[in-house]
Amino acid sequence: MSESEHPELDALIAVMARLRGKDGCAWDREQTHETLIKYLIEESHEFIDAVESGDRTHMIEELGDVLYQVLFHADLGSAHPDRPFDIEDVARVARDKMVGRHPHVFGDVSADTADEVVANWEKWKAAEKPERTSGFEGLPKGLPALSLADKVIGKLTNQPTPSDLVDETTTTDELGDLLVAIVAAAKANGLDAEGAVRSAVRRLITDAEAETKD
Repeated sequence: MSESEHPELDALIAVMARLRGKDGCAWDREQTHETLIKYLIEESHEFIDAVESGDRTHMIEELGDVLYQVLFHADLGSAHPDRPFDIEDVARVARDKMVGRHPHVFGDVSADTADEVVANWEKWKAAEKPERTSGFEGLPKGLPALSLADKVIGKLTNQPTPSDLVDETTTTDELGDLLVAIVAAAKANGLDAEGAVRSAVRRLITDAEAETKD
């Protein structure tokens, strides 16, 4: 048997097995997919902070925490009595998805620029899931409101018309200042900016789906 190409990854999986085992940690054994959600969210945001700060040592640590959450969920999946899955299943599905969404690399489709890849991406995703009747199915509704809005707007045929003030915003710093000012104005008037964006996004989806049915 050849040595593992990923000894540290295998060692981390062994640590997970020990902690979740009979003589391991009581807290680890009691966790469920549901109880771990908050930790996955927290670790993901901590990795984002590390990336944005440029601290590569911190990036390694936080990405390791995200990886551990993935392994934790996979280990929980393997214990399901009726529909078990493990980390190999997770890796296989991810590999199949990436191969399927890159026919310009693994097949005979032509897409030589990043713009061409982006233009074909939704088409390739749709081919994977023909059962979906709406382009908005599968969008994670738990995304922060502004990120969700960006995803939804990217799928719209009729784009919302920006105000003149937004048209004059050309840099990330200017956009940040504008958004903070909007949030401050909302707060001053007793309004929930996050909830307002989510409500507006839901209206965008409803209107777009209605248009496709007409």
